[in-house]
Order: sequence, then C-alpha cells, then structure tokens
Amino acid sequence: MPTCWLVSEDDRHKPIQLPHQQALILGRGPETKIKDQKCSRNQVELRADCNRGFIIVKQLGTNPTNVENVIVGKGNQVPLKPGQKLCMVNQLYPYTVRFIEDASTFGSTGDGNKPVKRPYQKDSHGDEKAKEGPASKISTPSHTEEASYGASVTEKATPQKAEPAGHWSQGLKVSMQDPKMQVYKDEKVVVIKDKYPKARYHWLVLPWESISSLKALRADHCELLKHMQKVGDRMIKHCPDAQKLRFRQGYHAIPSMSHIHLHVISQDFDSPCLKNKKHWNSFTTDYFIDSQEIIAKLERDGKVSVKEGMGELLKLPLCCHVCRKEQATIPKLKDHLKTHLLS
Repeated sequence: MPTCWLVSEDDRHKPIQLPHQQALILGRGPETKIKDQKCSRNQVELRADCNRGFIIVKQLGTNPTNVENVIVGKGNQVPLKPGQKLCMVNQLYPYTVRFIEDASTFGSTGDGNKPVKRPYQKDSHGDEKAKEGPASKISTPSHTEEASYGASVTEKATPQKAEPAGHWSQGLKVSMQDPKMQVYKDEKVVVIKDKYPKARYHWLVLPWESISSLKALRADHCELLKHMQKVGDRMIKHCPDAQKLRFRQGYHAIPSMSHIHLHVISQDFDSPCLKNKKHWNSFTTDYFIDSQEIIAKLERDGKVSVKEGMGELLKLPLCCHVCRKEQATIPKLKDHLKTHLLS
C-alpha cells in the first residue's frame, strides 16, 4: 500500500506522513513551523485514504482553510487529491499531498536525512472535537461503513452516532462547498443538484449553518426553514418546465445524509437513478414530509419529532402517487407513470 505525505510547498519543514484512515490534526506549532496567530493549533483534521489516493480535509479552526479555490468552512470537509493545493489558513502556507510506493526514496534532504515515521496516539474515545494542545493528534474512525453518496434512503430508525470524517454520509458537506455543484447561493443557503436525481428536476437546498437533522432543529430555525422554502419556490419558478410539471418540497423523515437538506423535486419521477422500492417510497409516502408541515411543527412545538416506525413505510407496495394503482415492479411502475405524463 502506498504511503501518504503532506508536503510543504515553501519548504518550511520535512514532509509529514499521514497514516492510512487515521485522523491527524495539524495547525500552528513546531511541527508545521507556522507561527501565525490566525492559524489555530488545531486548524485542520486530515484523513488519508492510501488505497484510493486522496485525503479528506476538515477545517477545525475559525479562519478559512482552502483547497484550491474552495473555502472548506469550519466543521466542513472536502477531498484533496494529488496536484491540488491546500492552504492552511487565509490562503497562506501551501501544501500538496503525495502518495509514494517506496517511502525510503521520498523526503530526503541535502544532508541525507530521510523521513521518519511519525509516532501517533489513538484517541480511545473516538472524539471528533478538536481540543487546544499539541499541534497534532491522531484518532481512528469508529467504523468503516461504505455506501454510494446520494442514495435516497438506507438508514434505519436507530439512534445516530457521529460519523467519522470522510464517511459517505458527510458527502453533502463536501458538495455544498464545490462551486461546480452550486446552482444558487446566498448568505443563508446554497442549492445543489442532487447527485443521483430521482426525477427530471431534483435540487437540494442546504443551510450554511451546521444542522445535522430534523431532530436538531430549534424554534429559532423557523425563519431559516421559511427562507429555504422560498429559495425552493424560486428554483421552481425559474424551471423551464414549471408550467408542465408538479413539484413538491419536503424532507425525509430519516435521511441517510448528514446535514439537513430540503428536497425540491418534480413529480414525474422520470430518472434512471430511481431504481428500487426504497427510492420510490421515500418520496411518495408519509416518509416524505412537506416543508410547510415541518415549519408548522417547529412553530407549534419548538422541535420536530419523527414518528416511530417510519422506516416500515419504505417496505410498502409500489403504488402510483397519482392514481394509487399498485404496480408489481419498478419497470412496470415507470411504464405506468408515462401514461400520466402523456395525459
């Protein structure tokens, strides 16, 4: 397996080895030789995937860390690939990442020194929260579950645990920071296209504020959710097929992706990414909760509670959302839906 090295572009120090799938925290300190007070001692958390050839950069400090021209944002994370530049803080202190098959040939200096493998400590608590202290720390991921980013619903209705940096469920936090993914943004929210759309038009409205799920909403989030819905209305209004298609705006009761997001989706469901019963039922049963209903609950109760057993709705038979006629398979359902589009 290759070894991963973080290389200072301005040669302030020797390359730093990043252990495979373990979180290394870097910032101001003797290891990086950064003395800038605007750089936190715990500025970034880096997690290398030596098999796949990239690292995940998570910003912990207050001042901005950049990957290329993308500001990561505190609490967010983006991938860093070979050839891309990481600026530790305020577009200063540039780094690149390299994956080397033979570590003994890399990192030699003029005096013949070779890189030394870094000692590290495992965080026995698996705590993702950065604490002031030494310039670098290591923690291991709590688990290594994998799935495709964008799968509509795969999560069971069980108590949620914090996912490790780089976990597939954190994918929205990466996509919302990518200018290529953004179709609209303002000071409160950003809109991206769903990576695996379940209809001809399928957008996600995400707040810049870090809110993990519906359960994390508070009464003072009402105005934010109203703004998210208004932005969704704007997306529909400017859609070229707005007069032909019906749209819904809402939230999944138990979303698979971390960070709250409002679905704005056309009701044609004409998409090759709609492949199974879970996909269908996640948007056509009570599992999909209208935006206005969520806002009303929050205004009334100051929180949003999700009913028990919602996951069972994903197992319901395939029923047309227009005429409620039951269909045996997804292909038959899609053929049936065409009759409604043509009528």
